[in-house]
Amino acid sequence: MTASQLPYIPGISAEFVRILFGPHAEQLHEPWKRLFDGPRFAFQEGLGPQERTALSYERLHFVNDALRDPVALASDIEALTAMHEWAGVVDPGMATIASIHWNLHLGSLLDHDPGGRDLHPYRWMERVGTFLCTELDHGNDAASLETTATFDRGTGGFVLDTPTPGACKWMPNTSGTGGAKNAVVAARLVVDGTDHGVFLFLTPLTDSEGRHYAGVEVRPLPQTASAPVDHCATSFHGVRLPFEAMLQGEHGRLSRDGEFVSTLGNRRKRFLASVRRVHAGKLCMSAYSLGVTRHALAVAMRHSHRRLTSGMTTGRKVSLIEHRSHHAPLLSAVATTYAATLLHREVVRRWTNGAEAEREETERLAAVAKAWITWQARTVMTECRERCGAQGLLLSNGIAYQLAANEGTITAEGDNRVIWVKAAGEMLMGGFTPAPPSEAPAAGRRLDDSGHLQELLGDIERIWHGRARGRLRGGRRGDPLARWNGTVTPALQLVEAHVHRLAAQALLDAVGKASDPQARVVLARLHRLFALRQVKAHSGDLLAAGHLTAEHIHHLPDAEEALMETLVPYALPLTDGFAVLEGVMDGHPVLGAAAPAAEKVPA
Repeated sequence: MTASQLPYIPGISAEFVRILFGPHAEQLHEPWKRLFDGPRFAFQEGLGPQERTALSYERLHFVNDALRDPVALASDIEALTAMHEWAGVVDPGMATIASIHWNLHLGSLLDHDPGGRDLHPYRWMERVGTFLCTELDHGNDAASLETTATFDRGTGGFVLDTPTPGACKWMPNTSGTGGAKNAVVAARLVVDGTDHGVFLFLTPLTDSEGRHYAGVEVRPLPQTASAPVDHCATSFHGVRLPFEAMLQGEHGRLSRDGEFVSTLGNRRKRFLASVRRVHAGKLCMSAYSLGVTRHALAVAMRHSHRRLTSGMTTGRKVSLIEHRSHHAPLLSAVATTYAATLLHREVVRRWTNGAEAEREETERLAAVAKAWITWQARTVMTECRERCGAQGLLLSNGIAYQLAANEGTITAEGDNRVIWVKAAGEMLMGGFTPAPPSEAPAAGRRLDDSGHLQELLGDIERIWHGRARGRLRGGRRGDPLARWNGTVTPALQLVEAHVHRLAAQALLDAVGKASDPQARVVLARLHRLFALRQVKAHSGDLLAAGHLTAEHIHHLPDAEEALMETLVPYALPLTDGFAVLEGVMDGHPVLGAAAPAAEKVPA
């Protein structure tokens, strides 16, 4: 019996859905699925960037109207990240401005002292919120930004200024498109010439007609290759704000007579406390990438079962999925996507339920996971695009458009590479201790044993930790940059090994949670496939360190191939476990939907 002829396995896909989305999927995910899986969010052919941006704002208002309590969404991280998992599938631009509005803008307002602030305009979306932090000259070093909010003792308010061209706020969605907008602006609080550090200031940008207020200068930026959003360069020239505009909290408070107090001793810590919503934004970016990746993979998998090609003998046709060259990369992508989804679930769980004492470690994990997940999303979606051939290039097929938009998540809420460099430094300076090595001899390890493979992932982590620590200790004294340059390469390998182990562990933990015996077997094989690929990539180091034998190295390719063979019959049920938006799937031409009629061009 060939792969295309294998019978559907009843019930197993439902078990995969339960494993991936958890016991509360009906409350957490189904409302978003019902909202986004309708004609209002269907892909519209032939729109230009400005038209797509305007449509995204229309849809944003529709989403807001559908919510029972739009303001409360900003405080519910589980619901907020769930929204991102489905919104990006139908409209990446809308997902972007929704993330800015609910997480960065409203979330910042709610995380600081409320101060009697009226949030009713947000409940009815009479005003859209945006977030202005990074500047043209200050991206990953945003703590050094130059925009100032100077306390005016005469009026009791603040004067917002952009002192240099390089201090313009870079890329926020501040155009007149979308109607009335408020911004939360990161600026240096200056009182009587003293710089107290960066705080956030609520700043009206446009009126209901989209006209910018006096002193707000906005310049549209060239079109990006990512999601169509109204990115702009924004400057302020003597914009007056009331005293209530400053978002205050334990990290910094200013009295009406200009007295400043803070529980934090330095300005960098105050900045990080002010923009802490960016950390939650990392969870949102991961969620977006996971949602569009699962959808793209479901499209590619269904296409691979429907599309016929040569069966290697004259006149014989088989489905694409029957070819090893086609199903091997897709099954590897499935393993990665399951591991990434389950890792994200664990990070969100720690974020919402973890102890305050673990907050720093959880924030680092959220950052490391965001970088890995968004990078993996790029890799998986690229594979899906290629496996669908020219059909994968059509925006209406739900892959290429979302793939391009995913580039934004790699940079948003902290550039991935910089995030990992920061995490690497923290892990080497006492923020991480590798698990001790297994006492089991290398010869006793089996490549078909999930526990042994997980130990090998720990060995990889330990190898790179030791190398990085050795480089750091032996680095050039008196030259911190040269010392770090000699350390950073193995340190980044440590971060990658760390997140791979955690993702594999999340997938292995899911095996024990499956109630269906057949699902447990399939998930265990998926874990071994994911782990084997990492082990194979580091097999030389594992052999040299005595964690693997030469016989293991010889058998690694065969072990991977054998797993592929056993997983082919489950390829479709595994991606059915993604519970994708079926109405959206029905609209993809690659899966049989009629292509939209071309518009008539006037003679």
